[in-house]
Amino acid sequence: MKVYTCSEARQRFAEVLRHAKREGQAQIRRRDGELFVVQPAQSVGSPLDVPGVESGLTAREVVDLVRDSRRSTERLLPRTPAHVQRTRR
Repeated sequence: MKVYTCSEARQRFAEVLRHAKREGQAQIRRRDGELFVVQPAQSVGSPLDVPGVESGLTAREVVDLVRDSRRSTERLLPRTPAHVQRTRR
């Protein structure tokens, strides 16, 4: 494992990061002997990053299905008083 001095790490920071990526970690030693470890963080994907599904539907058909489902659930929502106007976005 490669150990860099603090001043070396400052001057060759990109090299320290490449080494840490390639070897799993790099160490940096300060003048007082204190030792630090630099290592790459694990990437975390988004929970919304899911593979697509081939449905065979067109975009228009999907939009129509969503609108139909919204209409069918509107009856379950509380009624809006007549004096309150709904705004559409």
